[in-house]
This record gives sequence, structure tokens and C-alpha cells, in this order.
Amino acid sequence: MPAASAATAPVIEIRDLHKSFGSLEVLRGVDLTAHAGDVIALIGSSGSGKSTLLRCANLLEDSQAGEILFEGEPVRWKGTGAARRPADAEQIRRIRTNLSMVFQQFNLWAHLTILQNVMEAPLSVLGQPRAEVEERARAYLEKVGIADKADAWPAQLSGGQQQRAAIARALCMEPRALLFDEPTSALDPELEQEVVRVIRALAEEGRTMILVTHDMRMARDLSSRTIFLHQGKIEEEGPPDQLFGAPKSARLQQFLSHFKAA
Repeated sequence: MPAASAATAPVIEIRDLHKSFGSLEVLRGVDLTAHAGDVIALIGSSGSGKSTLLRCANLLEDSQAGEILFEGEPVRWKGTGAARRPADAEQIRRIRTNLSMVFQQFNLWAHLTILQNVMEAPLSVLGQPRAEVEERARAYLEKVGIADKADAWPAQLSGGQQQRAAIARALCMEPRALLFDEPTSALDPELEQEVVRVIRALAEEGRTMILVTHDMRMARDLSSRTIFLHQGKIEEEGPPDQLFGAPKSARLQQFLSHFKAA
């Protein structure tokens, strides 16, 4: 597609997405659009489809129907329904390298130092020069506040430090968007705030992010748009002040009633 249209297209666009695991329909026609600089928070109870939607956006899960577009370019599929699979492996590799995912569990390689963990994907996936990658990796470790841990092993770091290393690893790919799947849920409150501060700084930089979270304060304070998923569908979406301050649906009102006003 022409470069001009790619520049103005949403970074990620999902249209009428359906995803089932066997007979269990997890996503039932979901639409999502993330423009450059958007911070979208996905909230909802367990089993509502939040993490599945994120994994489908990053093509870690195959969906059965609907469209996924990256910067205006539609994912090409072969087959239909349960047999639907991506048709172009090179396209999927290219899209995934531009959508870096940060998981609930940090997924650091135990046998590599923190610096080596951050450098691994740009070296092995992108084939970039080692000196260039190392300089960038050290800069991102500095950005997330753990430059002094570059030569440490993952087991020597706290959970909050490991998650910040995972964020540095995602940033080192220089992606077009960051996808966070419950990035603070495995942490105690003190360590959670270390990670929230990093995510807040990224939001203030204008990074494009989609964030699955159970932390209602983070969703309210950091997102430019919040989406409430219920039983595989979007029940309500809009600016966070609107969703948290004046929820319209009874289901969202009930969901938010379980969280203390912060």
C-alpha cells in the first residue's frame, strides 16, 4: 500500500473478530481501533475475552472470522472457520516484530543476563549489528530504571525489576505498538507501582499501547480510551472519565462496584 496511507491508517484495527476454543465462543464480534499514540485499556472480569483479544491482535492465536489490519494492511488468511490460518508467514513475522508483547509472567531466559535477554530478539530475529543493539538495550534499561542490573541474572532481580526488564526487551525491538497482558498482576503493590511508573512514562511519550489490566486506577489514569468486555463482546467503551465516572450499562456498574473509588 502507498506509504502515505500507511502513515495515516490505524496501527491496529480489528473488525468483527470471532474466536472459539472448541465449543466455547470467547470473542463474539469484537471491533477495536488503535491509532498512533492511543493507550487503550481492556477491562472486564476473568473469562471476558481480554487476553484472548490481545493474543489475536498479535497473531499468537488464530481467530475464526473477522479482519485484523496492521497499519492498513489486512492479514491474509487461508481456510475458513476452525481451519482458518494465516496465509503468509513472512507477513506474520513482520507484523509480530512491530507488536511487542509484555506478559503477566516475565518470560525472561534464566540462562541469559538481563542485558542478553534485552538484546536477544533484535539479534536473532532482526539480525541487527551487535554493537548497535547493545547500545540501544543499555539505553532502554536506563529508561526503565535498571541499568545497574544489566549483568545480573533474572533470578537475582525482584519481580518488579524482572517486569521492567521485560518492558525494556519489548522496547528494544522498537515496535509500532506495545501490548501488555496483565503486566502488574503477578506483583505485590509496592513492586506494582515500579512498573506502573514505567508504563505511565511510555504513555506520556505517546507510545501506542493496548493494556489488559485488572488495575482500575491504571486503566482510568493512563488510557485514552477504555473498553469493557463482557462475555466476549464490547459492553461499553469510551474515554476513561466517562466509563469510570458515569457508566451506562448495568453490567459495567456492577463490575466497577467491586473496586473501591481511588
